[in-house]
Amino acid sequence: QLVESGGGMVQPGGSLTLSCAASGFIFSDYYMSWVRQAPGKGPEWVAGINADSTNFYYRPSVKGRFTISRDNAEKTLYLRMNSLEPEDTALYFCVRGPGTAVPRNYWGQGTQVTVSA
Repeated sequence: QLVESGGGMVQPGGSLTLSCAASGFIFSDYYMSWVRQAPGKGPEWVAGINADSTNFYYRPSVKGRFTISRDNAEKTLYLRMNSLEPEDTALYFCVRGPGTAVPRNYWGQGTQVTVSA
C-alpha cells in the first residue's frame, strides 16, 4: 500500500514536500517514482529514484526545482518541490516502479497540488 500526503494550495514560487508511506512490501527492494496527472491530461512521470538512492531521474521541466528522496528505514518516499509554477498543478501519485506503465494497483491514491495566485 502507498499513501501520499503533503499536498495543498500554494502561490507560484512556493514550496511543498510530498510524502509517501509504504507498507505491505519490501520498500528497500524497489525503484520508486512520482507521477502526476493534471486535469484533462494523461499521467506524466515526474521523478524516479533507485532502491539505494544512488541514482535520481527527473523530467526536464522539474529538474533543478524538485528533489526526490527516500528513507528506507522509515519506508517513505519524498518529493521536495520548490519554485512551484501553475503548470505543476496536478494530482501527484507515488508509484512502486519506474513510471506510468506500472499497473494502477501499484500506485497510491494521490495527493492534490494546486499552484495559484
